[in-house]
Amino acid sequence: MKWSKAARKMIPVIIVSSLAIICIGVAVFRSFEAVPFAAGVLLAMAFNIFKVYLLDRTVQKAIEMTDADAAKNYVRLQSLLRLFLTGAVLLAAHLIPFTDLLGACAGVVTFHIAVFGLRFMKLYEDDEEGVES
Repeated sequence: MKWSKAARKMIPVIIVSSLAIICIGVAVFRSFEAVPFAAGVLLAMAFNIFKVYLLDRTVQKAIEMTDADAAKNYVRLQSLLRLFLTGAVLLAAHLIPFTDLLGACAGVVTFHIAVFGLRFMKLYEDDEEGVES
């Protein structure tokens, strides 16, 4: 599947913001306690990239659907699935001994940072070349 422009712009924002959170964690902890924190952020970062893929696939599939009600229900179901998967990742971060739940929570926020950057900082703008009539 080909990734959309929005998805391709979100992934670097997720990676950079995750690395910034790791740097903040290293500065705060100043010990080997930063390693589980960083592991939690990296786990959440990998999951957020997967969430971008799921979101992109959901949007593409919903656009291709002919029935508006079916598309709406599909988008709702996929959103609920992503929410449950987020909870599963946070639970896994809590249960895995070498990850920190706080790091995973901070890492989950990077998806929302990417969405904010995409929407309000105008990282994604439609260009007339890519739009087909």
